[in-house]
Amino acid sequence: MDTVSAADFRGALGHFLTGVTVATTCGPDGEPVGMTVNAFMSASLDPPLVLLSVARSAASFAAMERAGRYAVHILREDQRHTSSAFARSAAGGVDKFDAIPWSRADDGLPLLDDHLARLECTIIDRVELGDHVGYVGRVDSARVAGGSEPLVYFRGAYASLTPG
Repeated sequence: MDTVSAADFRGALGHFLTGVTVATTCGPDGEPVGMTVNAFMSASLDPPLVLLSVARSAASFAAMERAGRYAVHILREDQRHTSSAFARSAAGGVDKFDAIPWSRADDGLPLLDDHLARLECTIIDRVELGDHVGYVGRVDSARVAGGSEPLVYFRGAYASLTPG
C-alpha cells in the first residue's frame, strides 16, 4: 500500500470544515499560555469529555505537557484577529494576551473574556498521536456567550457560514 504524502493529506483535510478555537493554560511560572487550535473535538457526552490535539512542534507544547487544566474558547466569526494573534509563535516575542481582554479563573487558568463558547477542562488522559499529543479533558465548566456564527476554516482560509 502506498503512503499518503503530507501535502496530499493536508490538501484532502483542507476540504473538511473546522471550527477555530483558542486553547489556554498556564506556563511553569503561572504565565498565561495560548494557541489557536482547530484539532479539537467532543469525545464523550457522559461523562463530558473533549480532545485537544497539540503539535509537538508548537511553542505552547511544553506548557501543555505540564498542565493539569486547559480552557477551550470557541471563536465567533468576527474574531479572526484573536485567531491570528494566538496562531503566532511565542518565540517571536509577541505577547499573545496583550491585545485580548482576559482574566483568570479562581485556580489561575487564563480565560479569554470574548468568545462564542468556553469550556474549562481538567486533563484526565494523554494520548500519543504521531507528531501530536491528544489531551483528553473532563469538562468542568461550559459557558455559552452567544452572539453570531462561529469562526470556521475551509480550504486553507477563514470561511463564513453566513450566505452572501
